[in-house]
Amino acid sequence: MNRRSLALSILASLFCMASCNNVPGHFFAKNSAVEKRNDSIASLFDPKIAQQKAIKLDTFFKTLQKKTGFNGTVLVAQYGKIIYKRAFGIANNFTKAQLSTRTPFQLASVSKQFTAVSILQLMEQGKLKLDDRVEQHIPGFPYDSSITIRSLLTHKSGLPNYAYCLDKYYDKKAPLTNAKVVELFNKIKPGIDYHPNRQFHYNNTNYILLAYIVERISGKGFREYVKENIFTPAGMSESFVYDPQHPELLKKSATGYQPKRSGLAVVGFDHLDGVTGDKGIYSTVEDMFLWDQALNSETVVKLSSLAEAFTPQHTKPKVLATNYGLGWRLKQLENGEWLTYHTGWWHGFKNYYLHNQKDNSAIIILGNMANHSLAKVNIVQSILYPEKAKFFLKGENLPAESESSGGN
Repeated sequence: MNRRSLALSILASLFCMASCNNVPGHFFAKNSAVEKRNDSIASLFDPKIAQQKAIKLDTFFKTLQKKTGFNGTVLVAQYGKIIYKRAFGIANNFTKAQLSTRTPFQLASVSKQFTAVSILQLMEQGKLKLDDRVEQHIPGFPYDSSITIRSLLTHKSGLPNYAYCLDKYYDKKAPLTNAKVVELFNKIKPGIDYHPNRQFHYNNTNYILLAYIVERISGKGFREYVKENIFTPAGMSESFVYDPQHPELLKKSATGYQPKRSGLAVVGFDHLDGVTGDKGIYSTVEDMFLWDQALNSETVVKLSSLAEAFTPQHTKPKVLATNYGLGWRLKQLENGEWLTYHTGWWHGFKNYYLHNQKDNSAIIILGNMANHSLAKVNIVQSILYPEKAKFFLKGENLPAESESSGGN
């Protein structure tokens, strides 16, 4: 091999090292300022204090299991490090399979933040703007031109809930799809609930339309897009978007249950499980911690974009301290701080995820038995932040949601 050939070979190898080690998806070059920020936060970690908090958390969740029947998995992190993780109870009552911190759960509406980040990724790539009219991206969209992508993200569109307004128009024996929902909205044009952008009304229709927009712009199915651009770069190897055509993905997942006087009743799948964007993501507490780290390190989206996502978008909410960003719920404590979190409830699964970017902390609780265990999440918050306990313990931070009303 002559010198020229050798040089070309070396260059080719270097190029492959730079590009072949990456997988398709949305990636950012390492940001030294972000790395420095995260290293600075990590330096605040004190193993002794973390152990003390872990003991208190363990005592709390053992008591919660005994008194309320909590059945699920938990992971709590602070300063970017896990301080507590544990599984409680069964994944499947029939097989008696036990839960582990690697057991996937249906995230229900905690899935919405993944849809929001997908939209933010496309925004960062210049493929859309948050104030684009929905009709620019959904051909034939028959509603007020003032309905924008931001209107959908913030639940201000005024559109009716697809599960009710389209109920008599689709075949319930077959899984519903996002494309079918859009087709029916365009064809039937159900009446809107209120004038767009004038109020907040939590509505799953918004996030189904957002997932459809992701598909239209990316040219990929939403399941494929999320896998390539979120799960893979974040290292979330156990996570997936439910697909009725591939039930084998559920083999290692938890089953959702509704407690009855006679025992536990399995909450089965139905036609609504075919749609994505508003729910449908399955993940584990360990993968959700990787998601939390990815958000803090600009692995999937820029911190500047998240800053807008974590900013209250409603000027006149019904409850002044309760608000919504772009895919995240927001609640203001009496000391002025905002909590960034989301809950989820669907088919027996009840979940809570708190993301605190100020100190790279997270509370991740995934449950597969629909009961009232999560009403005590404020105690977990007070253990993680004892100096702010009085603000957390004044009342629960979860909004009143019900599976039947679609408020998951």
